[in-house]
Amino acid sequence: MDNHGLVHSNRDNHLWLQCWLDQRTDFHQTEVNPLLIKFWPSLESGVGSRIFVPLCGKSLDMIWLADRGHEVIGVELSPVAVSAFFQENNLQPVKRVVGQFTLWSHGNISILCGDYFALTKADIGFFDAAYDRAALTSLPENIRALYVKQLHKLVAKTSKVFLLTIEDAAENVSMSQAIGVDEEIKNIYSDGFEIDLAYVESVFEADPASQNTDVKRVEYKVYRLSCK
Repeated sequence: MDNHGLVHSNRDNHLWLQCWLDQRTDFHQTEVNPLLIKFWPSLESGVGSRIFVPLCGKSLDMIWLADRGHEVIGVELSPVAVSAFFQENNLQPVKRVVGQFTLWSHGNISILCGDYFALTKADIGFFDAAYDRAALTSLPENIRALYVKQLHKLVAKTSKVFLLTIEDAAENVSMSQAIGVDEEIKNIYSDGFEIDLAYVESVFEADPASQNTDVKRVEYKVYRLSCK
């Protein structure tokens, strides 16, 4: 990451850490993502596969993946989030230092606590697939491309990426019209990955930015990515 990206990363790291300290975690989902349950088998990741979960927070999806027999390795900046994950799931982790990270482990679930952008292949090791549940939405637009470049550095040529996104629907485009790969996804992923849009679900939801009861259409998408 260049110095420009590092400055943004340090600033945004502080904001993310403060969110967890202030318990402003409305983004945390209290159920396993139904699209993960429905489409994960399409990756054909067998029992014992190693799954990387970037910017994992305290996601229950990691429990679901571990229950399928996978070895799960997440990375999360906030020690508050990591501690909450193990405590809320009644797991007693073992902790040790790995490079610039603290590794929390219990059974077949481990979380590296530290800065995703500082992660190296030596820290994370080989993984068969990455599971990315809307990580881009937690990042400001100006460092999303850096996030993807970092992911590409970490994945092996044979690794797959299972990407779930939540995208605002394009204006003046009806649900009956064909929906394709989002332009931002194309722009930041296409240099390093082949992009397969596997599923789109278009729904109307309350607009949190509205002072009234306005709704907006959003698209939940499932992408399967492979390294070029």
